[in-house]
Amino acid sequence: MKYLFIHQNFPGQFRHLAPALAASPDNAVVAMPLRKMPARDWRGVKLVPYHPERGSTPRVHPWVSDFETKVIRGEACFRAALGLRDQGFSPDVILAHPGWGESLFLKDVWPRARMGIYCEFYYQTKGADVGFDPEFLSVDPGDVCRVRIKNLGNLMHFEAADAAISPTAWQADTFPEPFRRRITVVHDGIDTAALTPDPDVRVLLGGNIVLSRSDEVVTFVNRNLEPYRGCHIFLRALPEILRRRPRARVLIVGADGASYGRPPGEGRTWKEIFVNEVRGAIPDADWARVHFLGRIPYEMFVKVLQLSTVHVYLTYPFVLSWSLLEAMSAGCAIVASDTPPVREAIRHDETGRLVDFFDVAGLARAVDALLDDPGGRDRLGRNARAFVRAGYDLGSVCLPRQMEWVRLLAAGEIRA
Repeated sequence: MKYLFIHQNFPGQFRHLAPALAASPDNAVVAMPLRKMPARDWRGVKLVPYHPERGSTPRVHPWVSDFETKVIRGEACFRAALGLRDQGFSPDVILAHPGWGESLFLKDVWPRARMGIYCEFYYQTKGADVGFDPEFLSVDPGDVCRVRIKNLGNLMHFEAADAAISPTAWQADTFPEPFRRRITVVHDGIDTAALTPDPDVRVLLGGNIVLSRSDEVVTFVNRNLEPYRGCHIFLRALPEILRRRPRARVLIVGADGASYGRPPGEGRTWKEIFVNEVRGAIPDADWARVHFLGRIPYEMFVKVLQLSTVHVYLTYPFVLSWSLLEAMSAGCAIVASDTPPVREAIRHDETGRLVDFFDVAGLARAVDALLDDPGGRDRLGRNARAFVRAGYDLGSVCLPRQMEWVRLLAAGEIRA
């Protein structure tokens, strides 16, 4: 079989599936990442990069700017695919993340290929990320129109795709019928053999502070520190957490950019805005116990989770972060926001504890109570790890299900 993967930042969500397919000597696996680099191999996958030859139109209508960007990427991928076709490559299966538009026109290059798409999120005008946080409501009534147009790429892919896969039931349920019936829910998978509890873990901070499991450590992880992932709520809870826990150290992982939503503008970062808001309520001695680690290597990230006494995860109703399930696999005792799709993984007082996303005082109380409850932390951490191993383990659960989904897709056996 010949497989083609499309993801602007390959491997992305295909980091396990693509190498697994490439491991068979009977398969040829090609991936087309959107970047400037020489063609090369990665874990048996031939990388054929491409890059757009033009940028977005200055002053284009703001409602269609996102779709124009998708079309530009789609055209670049289309023309690169024509080159592959002319070289004799004809995939049996195309596996694509449609979120950036690259795969919009690939069935026009290979109309007989079976296409499976990764359905991460269908934009909602209400009930999900947009309109959830009253602090950041849009003042433009036309914003609902812009959100609707953002789904044009999704809608065009529905016409081309033969089937789809989604990591959580809630994310799949954001997609409309009848396409929802063609979505199989299988998570990307968590390597629970690598993400294990480690009672002997040590983390060095600043060259002179060594933390171990005997220390009281509160952890918070975002790819970027931003409201979508509750950084404002967590930082506002810090004064009370630090006051209640005079021995606790707080480790905050995340860069200063914006992965989702809009940046604050004026050259500022969300971290800067919310730190400035709370800093006056935190004495210098307490602030010295707060450590912003920025973006760290994955090995260090795993150690931070293994070190954690209480881990906090907050999110709008939006895409579920890998980091929550990774924290569960590491045996963390977790306080999380009572939002979808978090509830699929965190069952209150079974695999973690849930708090209202906006309840700053309630978050501080929940963290404090769990820090005072070693038996509860041990129980929640054990349950969390068992839950992830049973339903999200990469080797025994998710990857086999993904491989079976690909087999059914290739055979034309997936039906709405």
